[in-house]
Amino acid sequence: MVRFKISWKTHEKRMDNVRRELEKNGCKAMILFSPLRIFYLTGYTVLSTERPIALILPVEDEPALFVPKLEEEHSKFRVPQIKKRIVYFEYPGIEHPMKLLAKGIKEMGLHEKTIAADAPGYPGVMGYKGPKLTELLPSLQLKLLGDIIDRMRLIKDEEELNLIRESAKWGNLAHRLLQDYVAPGLIETEIAIKASYEASIAMIKALGPEFDPGVSMPARAGFRGQIGAYSAYPHMLASNVTIKEGDVLVTGAGARIGGYNSELERTMIVGKPTEKQKKYFNIMVKAQRAALEAFKPGVKCSDVNKAAFKVFKEEGIPMNFILHRVGHGIGLEGHEPPWVEDGDETLMKPGMVFSCEPGIYIPGFAGFRHSDTVIILEDGVEVVTFYPRDLESLTILT
Repeated sequence: MVRFKISWKTHEKRMDNVRRELEKNGCKAMILFSPLRIFYLTGYTVLSTERPIALILPVEDEPALFVPKLEEEHSKFRVPQIKKRIVYFEYPGIEHPMKLLAKGIKEMGLHEKTIAADAPGYPGVMGYKGPKLTELLPSLQLKLLGDIIDRMRLIKDEEELNLIRESAKWGNLAHRLLQDYVAPGLIETEIAIKASYEASIAMIKALGPEFDPGVSMPARAGFRGQIGAYSAYPHMLASNVTIKEGDVLVTGAGARIGGYNSELERTMIVGKPTEKQKKYFNIMVKAQRAALEAFKPGVKCSDVNKAAFKVFKEEGIPMNFILHRVGHGIGLEGHEPPWVEDGDETLMKPGMVFSCEPGIYIPGFAGFRHSDTVIILEDGVEVVTFYPRDLESLTILT
């Protein structure tokens, strides 16, 4: 049966891998405050607020969750495999929650040990204020080793890769609907909402009861304000702009499956493209093709960036039209290491996943960017986004 989340067996394997790293560093346990790192290790999804949460992972004992009362039953529903919980009523509380966490650490016999953490204490989210662990437990030796989990996340296993592949399928549908609904006289919001809604409903119905979307619209597509001259702003925000004939549109689509994401972006043109639009569109596609061909196991991230930038240089594109790197890692987050940029010499390894998105941005005119999701394999690469890239397919006839 197709799975739409990471199995508990894999979560147990991840926790065991962390335990081995802790032993190498002379630590008896690890405390994680980051919701994303907790999710990676356990599959527990929590809305991050001012109420502190934490995962305590001892080397020689079972994990424990530190949660507010309002999360107690929800956490049992999400991760019934974790039996131990330290529960407090509210923040800020008559007794601060971190003091109750310190008591729990004492009861677990860890208060005079060397333990790892991903932060000195719960971070300042939504106005949270509180003491560091070492202020409450002066005999505690704390090592900040959150990068143990971050390093693990660089290489995706087959379960993760399959979730990313599934994400790409539904991002493809969302983008097809987006393109189908584009027409002069419409504002971007009505097109994006309609496409995202229909793709999400199809996705939820097709994947069935086993699929837990986690969000109301797990499949999404839109323009994020990159319409007409505003397409020259790579990180434009959605705005109240009416699409008109002659506009260049830079799109974005994807879907969330089991916490994992893919990235699909395309440049579309409304009506017959001008010669100037054709020129920059084709150079962008040529640069992306060069980058896609450069992705390989054992290749430096920086070399892929250079492959695209070489095309830009040969085609006479001024550097002030090039506003960002070629790509980035993708998985649980839309942007995560490694980075496809001249300053990152990380060697690409099987299981790494990247976006490939070189772009050209001409102020006052338009921007041109495709993005695809690339998986590094043992013997090559797999481009999991499969939407057309050619100009004819991306021209909106009016």
